[in-house]
Amino acid sequence: MLSRRQKLLIMKIVSLFSVVRGYNIPIIILAQYLSAIFILAPEKRALEILLDLNLFLLIFASSLTIASGYIINNFYDSQKDLINRPNKSMLDRLVSQKTKLNVYFTLNFIVALTALVISWRAFLFFSTYIFLIWFYSHKIKKYPAVGNLTAALLAVIPFFAILLHYYNNLSFEEIENYKGHFAVIFAHASFLSLLLLTREMIKDLENIKGDLANDYKTIPIVYGELISKKIITVLTALTIFPVYVLIEIYDVGYMDIYFYVCLIILIFFILYLWKSTSKGQYLLLHNVLKFLIVSGVFCIVLINPSVLWSGKKLLLLI
Repeated sequence: MLSRRQKLLIMKIVSLFSVVRGYNIPIIILAQYLSAIFILAPEKRALEILLDLNLFLLIFASSLTIASGYIINNFYDSQKDLINRPNKSMLDRLVSQKTKLNVYFTLNFIVALTALVISWRAFLFFSTYIFLIWFYSHKIKKYPAVGNLTAALLAVIPFFAILLHYYNNLSFEEIENYKGHFAVIFAHASFLSLLLLTREMIKDLENIKGDLANDYKTIPIVYGELISKKIITVLTALTIFPVYVLIEIYDVGYMDIYFYVCLIILIFFILYLWKSTSKGQYLLLHNVLKFLIVSGVFCIVLINPSVLWSGKKLLLLI
């Protein structure tokens, strides 16, 4: 039998895991590695990418930065979450605000040291990223549109760190040959950004009560739910353009199946959006977008499934 003290310690660990959204971190790590293998550096061998120490350190620093970002966001949103997410909020409160801040600064210190090992550019990049996350949580997220755009941008910044990692190691001739590849990367980034931005807009509809009580000037509060739904509809419709580019102009292998399914789901998503009026309905829409984003991570392997088979053969040889 566990003692009361041991049970409390376990509950605090679970609480901290909830605060940093530990269930999201492995997905983010997987997304970065799969993006590197299949999108950002498809000309490199998968094993070479997996054994790249600097890439590992970049992804490690990105993961800790995102975890610390969740902590500072939770710190500033504690009152709002009591209204919007009472059950999660009560679990998160098992860890004191002081402990959260201590973990936040510790994680950022580790990120800074890791970045310095990579290069001074990486140190500058992550220092700026950490500041932007703090500034977003402290100020920007309370303002309509700007807060949504910033949240979507902060979510894709780690992928640009990996892109810069490969871009900086290219010669001038390789950069010239690499330019055509940027269009594919930009199309993928645009599609992901639109989904993330749409999700942020849905979250505003979902969290109206808490935002209103804490004086957050979100689009639904300032301009009304109707305007918010119109903007979400436009953002969803815009996903057609990067999908068209990826399917019709460039080769994304079997991942075109994912994009076709996404478009079908997004049509029903919009139809349901205009019928939605309650928090539960908006939560369902939020989860649909989350499913599309997470499933998109796993579907990256469909760009070139033979990489998985090659990896399997390598393991068999070992």
